Amino acid sequence: MKAALAALMLMAAPAAAQSVGDCGAWASVQNLPEPWEDHTATYAEGKIRVALLDTLEPAAAAVHLLVISPPLNETGGRQCKVVSLVGGEGSPSGFLNLDFKAREASYDPARGLVLAMPVEIYEPATGGAKPGELTVTINQSSGKITAGITPE
Repeated sequence: MKAALAALMLMAAPAAAQSVGDCGAWASVQNLPEPWEDHTATYAEGKIRVALLDTLEPAAAAVHLLVISPPLNETGGRQCKVVSLVGGEGSPSGFLNLDFKAREASYDPARGLVLAMPVEIYEPATGGAKPGELTVTINQSSGKITAGITPE
């Protein structure tokens, strides 16, 4: 069911909404691949951090993007969100692959930090991968994080 939903989402219009959910226990540093410095990056003078997460299972949907950003909560901590292909209770379904090193960043004063990076989505009908570009927008002022995939 999740695979069929993922395939339908990818065939939707460009920049179809992806899952942006709260961090859970599965969004642990245990799931940050080594070496850490190759799989994390900071922006906005360190106020925004993004990191690649690899939960190992399910193997075809184990890769997610972690986002830690303002606004700050009452104790001064930043919000923690995870961008996945499909959300859900517990552990959402991620991407087959996310090329973290190939990410590009830009800043749009009206929208915030915009990150773009290649992703691959498991294609159950063929057993292969369908390429796309993941775009994530992080607005520090509002705390809003949006994500979408444009098929290639």
